[in-house]
Amino acid sequence: MRIYLQTVPTAGEPLRYYHLHLQQDLLSGWNVIRESGVQGRCGQVKNEHYELREEAEKSLTRWRDRQIKRGFRIMFREGAMPS
Repeated sequence: MRIYLQTVPTAGEPLRYYHLHLQQDLLSGWNVIRESGVQGRCGQVKNEHYELREEAEKSLTRWRDRQIKRGFRIMFREGAMPS
């Protein structure tokens, strides 16, 4: 599952992005990978590990909702969206 969020374009402000990715690891766990930064530049990447998919989906949903409250909009999503 992937979600790509971006700020609304405004004059004089660079576009910022936030990319969330849910990925299963090789040992039956799950990773929520978060990348954020200014569009066109290297971003900052953070990884959170979870044993259960449900926990990872809840984390992904919380991060998505936080970024939407900060003014980001969903530009692209792939896979089933957690509620």
